[in-house]
Amino acid sequence: MRAILLLLHLSGVIVWVGGMFFAHFCLRSVATLQLPPPQRLPLLAAVLGRFFVAVVVSIVAILASGFAIMGATGFGQAPIHWHVMSGIGLAMAAIFGVIYFLHYPRLKAGVALQDWPVAGAVMNRIRVLVATNLLLGVLTVVVATLGTHLGR
Repeated sequence: MRAILLLLHLSGVIVWVGGMFFAHFCLRSVATLQLPPPQRLPLLAAVLGRFFVAVVVSIVAILASGFAIMGATGFGQAPIHWHVMSGIGLAMAAIFGVIYFLHYPRLKAGVALQDWPVAGAVMNRIRVLVATNLLLGVLTVVVATLGTHLGR
């Protein structure tokens, strides 16, 4: 059972962190260079809509599997780096909640109204929050892989 939980956990991390890397460094940068706002912003809003569905599934998988593994080990007996990962993961989920429930509806509304300055400003806020989550995601991978060695 632990192997299945770990598979779910790592699959969620790969989808979420890998997707943020792709969206931030590949998709957005090329779209910004090649497309004007009336073409770029609807594209990014649509891509984010599809990606966010995968992120919601990933967050559920990551948190449920992570806490199941910690619970089976015993929260008090879990290594400190597991607690650090949990804290960072919860912060990332909260940041995603801000993106998804606050900024993404504003982006879709700006695109629907073809209000490119508003949609662009909201997209920039999303970009900053995604970059923050990407940094936190990479930090979590560092903690996960080096955690047992960091406390020495």
